Amino acid sequence: MRCPYCKADDSRVVDSRVIEDGLSIRRRRECTSCSRRFTTAETSVLYVAKRSGATEPFSRAKVVSGVRKACQGRPVSDDDLALLAQQVEDIVRATGSAEIPAMEVGLAILGPLRELDEVAYLRFASVYRSFDTLDDFEAEIALLRAEGEPVGQEPAPTASHSQTSHSQ
Repeated sequence: MRCPYCKADDSRVVDSRVIEDGLSIRRRRECTSCSRRFTTAETSVLYVAKRSGATEPFSRAKVVSGVRKACQGRPVSDDDLALLAQQVEDIVRATGSAEIPAMEVGLAILGPLRELDEVAYLRFASVYRSFDTLDDFEAEIALLRAEGEPVGQEPAPTASHSQTSHSQ
């Protein structure tokens, strides 16, 4: 690391600390030539590979802006969107890869968005997965309903069932 004061190429690490919830490391350094101290920060860079072949750094802001369109008119706050973007980043970083295809970022958005708001999820999924017909929507809604059933609970009583239980 080059000293910002004397431009010497050699420095030694005096102290290291994890910052930003473990996403960065702050290092306090001392120049071996002029003995002045300076601070550096190290972060791992995650790149997104687009379909065009271009790569760009992962951006939570892009995740938020893409999802915000699907959430228009829904009861979703900016804090909810920021949390969703953090969850998406955590998911894609967990792959351990320094470069991830844009398609995988989109897939990583679907789970947290579904938990946040099912209507926004359907909107996002319809564009992301290129729904072409009503059948595509119906199939996705059927999946949501099937997976949304509470596990281990009895179904709500029907009218005939409740009459029988009252007559006992």
